[in-house]
Amino acid sequence: MIYLSGLVVFLLVLTAEARVGNSSESKFCFETEQCLLFDLICETDQYEVRHYDSVKWVTTEESSIFMEIAAMRAFRRLYKYITGTNEKEKKIEMTAPVLMKMQEGDRRFWEPAVYTMSFLLPAEHQKNPPKPTDDKVYIQKMPAMKVYVQSYGGWMSGMSDKNQAYSLSSALDLAGAKYKSDFHYAAGYNSPMTLFNRHNEVWYVVVDEPECSSSEELNLSLFS
Repeated sequence: MIYLSGLVVFLLVLTAEARVGNSSESKFCFETEQCLLFDLICETDQYEVRHYDSVKWVTTEESSIFMEIAAMRAFRRLYKYITGTNEKEKKIEMTAPVLMKMQEGDRRFWEPAVYTMSFLLPAEHQKNPPKPTDDKVYIQKMPAMKVYVQSYGGWMSGMSDKNQAYSLSSALDLAGAKYKSDFHYAAGYNSPMTLFNRHNEVWYVVVDEPECSSSEELNLSLFS
């Protein structure tokens, strides 16, 4: 019995570590061979709670008044890295999602914001990725995290991201969830050439234990 329990734990750990993997394991991440995989903790009618393991990304920062301009500049910089602008002149396969860290807080319209964009490194480059030659590009190991996720279709823009972030944060506030509110992540899974069946997400990082009850469930419980 002890041996069996130990084997189960070992297999769970082994499975949990392989979190950059084949896109066939994801129903909405299908344009690249490898995707960021996750464990679904729970879901409500308004959001999901996911667990992501610690993985490495190639990252850059760009400041602009408009998210679209910052995203275009940052994407070009990271794309150069994966197409050979690195110390090994190594070409690296594109993965998904492309992640953008969005700072929140009061900001005057004409004041630029800093946007942090990251490309997920494929499994074969997770251990020892090629070093960037551009001093604005760096390798980042993000810690394991739980996130609240709300998905939406169409095209990601500064306005659509803002609206979805407000929708998710409002649902979390109603549910009494604790999360890091000074930033969120915008995740995109599609090429700019994809016209239909686009998939985007907003993530807020969970603080303490995740809240898996929807606001509707909480409201019903008050009257039961």
